[in-house]
Amino acid sequence: MALNVYKEWLGIPEDQCPADHYALLRLVRFEDDPDRVRANYRKLNGHVRKYASGQYSKESQALLNEIARAMLCLTDPQRKREYDESLGREFETAEDILGRKPLADTLVERGLLTREQVQEATRFAAARGLELRDAVVQMKLVDVETATQGYAAELGVPYIDLSEVLPDDSVLDRVPRNLVKRNTFLPLFIDDDTLLIVSADQPSQELEDELRLRFSMPVKYSLATQRSINQALSQYYAPGQRETAVEPDRPAKSKAKSEQPAPDQKAAKKKKAPDEPLTPQEQYERKMIGIMVMCWSIFAGYLIGNFVVGYFWEGAAATYLTTVLVVVPTCLWVTQVYWKKR
Repeated sequence: MALNVYKEWLGIPEDQCPADHYALLRLVRFEDDPDRVRANYRKLNGHVRKYASGQYSKESQALLNEIARAMLCLTDPQRKREYDESLGREFETAEDILGRKPLADTLVERGLLTREQVQEATRFAAARGLELRDAVVQMKLVDVETATQGYAAELGVPYIDLSEVLPDDSVLDRVPRNLVKRNTFLPLFIDDDTLLIVSADQPSQELEDELRLRFSMPVKYSLATQRSINQALSQYYAPGQRETAVEPDRPAKSKAKSEQPAPDQKAAKKKKAPDEPLTPQEQYERKMIGIMVMCWSIFAGYLIGNFVVGYFWEGAAATYLTTVLVVVPTCLWVTQVYWKKR
């Protein structure tokens, strides 16, 4: 007998299956508080993950994806309204049920900032060409996660903690690495014939058009912090993974560790596009190598000055001058050329 995960894991009676988004997240129907939606999602996510490594790992993954799609729908004002109407809810006005509130108002209402601080941050942002979200973070008035959540509310889109969401592999495989790295976004799921992605800012129209052509469906985006997206890209799009897109009717090849890539694929992996940004791991490695080069330049300068130049010019001045002539150009090259590739 097949396991009924809704009944056994979530306590949903059989006569209520298949459950709607509200029953799935154990919410009162038509719950309008996005914070409560996310709180229930986090609890259920943690509960279902307990079964991820056992004999029901596939069922667990499928249910995790399902509750994630439900959370994304109920925290997206437009999609929630459409979903509620499909369940028979009637609205008195045409306004978004969750509303769209400016970031400044959200931070003030939560007691995180005063109106004076908002005005100061607004002037700071205008003087530097920044979004208010980035200004309040740079001024250390709020943390980046809080600012991103408020910005998502202003745009009327969901906010996602990527540590709680596991993207669909079949969707990841259909988007090549160079596209996600160039645009800094992560594809998540396909839900209700809509591709769901996450980014740190509003995706460009060019990106939406390209994804729409690839998947033949509309695109909806949500927000996450830049750091969490970079970490996710390092995990799901590490060098050598998903270099090319996999068509829907073809098996995914990116995960087969033992598979030998074709010669042209090997060449593509070895050669990095000039405008392709480095991953956080590559940046870290480059930084460490640069520090080692500068340290070795000091040692090399001392040896050259003491044993080569010192043979013709005795005295400490020879060693000192030679060391400076070796170290300074080396440090300039490392900091101004080698480290500039970001």
